[in-house]
Amino acid sequence: MDKQKLIMLPGPTNVSERVMRAMLGPVINHRGDAFRELYKGVLEKTRHLFQTEGDVVVLSSSGTGGVEAAVWNIIRPGDVAVVPVFGEFSTRLAEAVEMAGGRAVRVTSEFGKVPTTDELKAAMDKQGRFKAMYLVHNETSTGVAAPYIEEATRLAKEHGAFAVIDAISSLGGYAIPVDKWGVDVCITGSQKCIAAPPGLALLSLSKGVAEFLKSSPPKTRYFDIPRYLEYGAKGETPFTPALPLYYALDEALGELLEEGFAKRVERHERMSGLLYDGLAKMGMKAVAEKSVRSRTVVASYYPQGVDDAKFRKALAHDKGVVIAGGFGPFAGKVFRVGCMGQINEGYVSTTLKAISETMAGFRN
Repeated sequence: MDKQKLIMLPGPTNVSERVMRAMLGPVINHRGDAFRELYKGVLEKTRHLFQTEGDVVVLSSSGTGGVEAAVWNIIRPGDVAVVPVFGEFSTRLAEAVEMAGGRAVRVTSEFGKVPTTDELKAAMDKQGRFKAMYLVHNETSTGVAAPYIEEATRLAKEHGAFAVIDAISSLGGYAIPVDKWGVDVCITGSQKCIAAPPGLALLSLSKGVAEFLKSSPPKTRYFDIPRYLEYGAKGETPFTPALPLYYALDEALGELLEEGFAKRVERHERMSGLLYDGLAKMGMKAVAEKSVRSRTVVASYYPQGVDDAKFRKALAHDKGVVIAGGFGPFAGKVFRVGCMGQINEGYVSTTLKAISETMAGFRN
């Protein structure tokens, strides 16, 4: 087995030994009292994460599964959804709406930027009535974060629409108080800022969207949210859960609450600032404009002539630091550094030193 490397990806990210050991918990009956106690504790900690008193659901799936659940539970054939599109994952979200039989009204911007609130408002006003707005908060593909969740949610509500936020790569690095802001569905993943292993999607649900789902059940079995709510009320999941991951999530959420949610958010902001500053001193240009730079995914252009695959391979092999490349229109042009979960000064300084030394070899 390879020596453990420093995982500076935009997810999955580094996981503490404490969380990894939690996965060694015993196999138990997922219809028994031990699991009910575990699951009820996970749901309560998840409510703290979302800052909600409403319903929450944990799915044994990737973040993409959480997004599909949010789409297929709300969208019916012929429904209209407004979707800001400014990167790969927001593009996929719009496509998911269409796969569910809906029509996606795309509000687009150049990758590296985000549509403005005025553009979003204009698209909503032109449409009039629509079913939902789906907003990717943090575009992992470009290192861009939409700065207006609360405002976008308010605009959606003015049109009688649900507000759905994909916060898979941001919640925990950012605070998203879903009750205060009126967010109907918020989605995140275990493997990002929560700093747990991959494989779980977490969703918060407003009272309004929960009532809608119970009155209009979706045409999906595994992602049937009303069924999860029914079983969740008695401390169970409708289908067999990924038990080791539930143990890990419980421990990771415990770590988050022990640190303090506000302190974790502040740490992400501070560490991303160190990464941006350090890369800028090396002459690297960030993909995102400063006003919309993500604090959880730092994306930078390569200097002219640097081969992406060779650079990242050398970085991992020689320095033990793993980062991500770009994809879509940024393939081969951009590298992305995750700033998530366990991120600290040591991780940042190690990463910057490794990038600087490895890049020097490619520039000579």
